[in-house]
Amino acid sequence: MSSVLEQLGIVFERFDHPPVFTVDEALVHWAGIQGTHCKNLFLRNNKGARHYLVVVEHSKPVDLKRLATVIGDDRLSFASPERLLKHLGLMPGSVSPFGLINNTAHDVTVVLDAGLAASERVAFHPNTNTATFTLLFADFERFLTWCGNPVKTVHI
Repeated sequence: MSSVLEQLGIVFERFDHPPVFTVDEALVHWAGIQGTHCKNLFLRNNKGARHYLVVVEHSKPVDLKRLATVIGDDRLSFASPERLLKHLGLMPGSVSPFGLINNTAHDVTVVLDAGLAASERVAFHPNTNTATFTLLFADFERFLTWCGNPVKTVHI
């Protein structure tokens, strides 16, 4: 992951920590790491025809029924570990926008919470749950543009 960011000229900081599988487990390791820490939800629509990577500040609740209405889709639910592996090349507990580098079909829509734009820095796993990367929000947007996936910015 770091090689892609370096190739794009994106400056980031890496913080190693023990494996964490949930936001609650990660909180203790995020102490002292500057930036808006995010949770990343990999969702599918009711028929499994569309997939979404929802990126939101870690403590913000996400109402899936309301989110489906906001993005104009039917009922949303969490995608299976098999779908996560197929579309983002990731395992549960390591969901990250950086997994988009594995989505060469660009068939995952990124749903960003509009509130993240107020963040100077954002923090994500680098496709492994044993580290956290922080980078400028503007550089994160540049990374998303490079990935080529559709991006919807909405109020979650």
